[in-house]
Amino acid sequence: MMRSLFFLLMLMVPSLVYAVDVPTFSISLGESEDPESWFTGLKIIAGLTVLSLAPSILVMMTSFTRILIVFAFLRMALGTQQSPPTQILVGLALFMTMFIMMPVWNQIDSKALTPYLNEEISQAEAMEKAIDPLRAFMLRQTREDDLILFINAAEIEKPQAAEETPMFVLIPAFVISELRTAFEIGFLIYIPFVVLDLVVASVLMSMGMMMLPPVMISLPLKIILFVLVDGWHLITASLLQSFR
Repeated sequence: MMRSLFFLLMLMVPSLVYAVDVPTFSISLGESEDPESWFTGLKIIAGLTVLSLAPSILVMMTSFTRILIVFAFLRMALGTQQSPPTQILVGLALFMTMFIMMPVWNQIDSKALTPYLNEEISQAEAMEKAIDPLRAFMLRQTREDDLILFINAAEIEKPQAAEETPMFVLIPAFVISELRTAFEIGFLIYIPFVVLDLVVASVLMSMGMMMLPPVMISLPLKIILFVLVDGWHLITASLLQSFR
């Protein structure tokens, strides 16, 4: 998977592939009478800038967004503040993303990376073949209404087939579809915990214990309820099922 991911990053900055052919290099500003060398330096700087943003771009094109938002809703519903820590949730979301996206990475490896390294296809062909599995994955998770929204906003003709959808249209449509799905799952997670909060608050009110914060009683009850129903298993299973 890491080899396929690195391959995608390199394809996103093709100027670096050809500009850097030694293990170490340096970039300096100075006078030059050759416009070509000046332009090459600008391409390297632009490529490094894009490369620094490439991981964030690729994260937005995978299942990471939905998983992390659902985990954030779960922590808020439990009311456990910073437990589990953010680093734990992000790490779990990353490993689940690797698991979910593994078939996509395998397709990129077999259809684009390996033929490119064997010099069987050109860089342009490798880029196109590497994007196709990602496009297919995003199309499966994107709502048609969101796709039409960006197609109309871009003022382009509606593609004859979904596979012909431009990436600059598909990516934002995919992201807002993921946000909607994540919020729907987060709402369903919140319901049982809100009901438990209401029950605890009502019981305390009926006992005349109005000065006792309900969260002091409901928090341990929510934690033990989540453990008894094997909450992490249920949440993880639901997330995996949502991507099928």
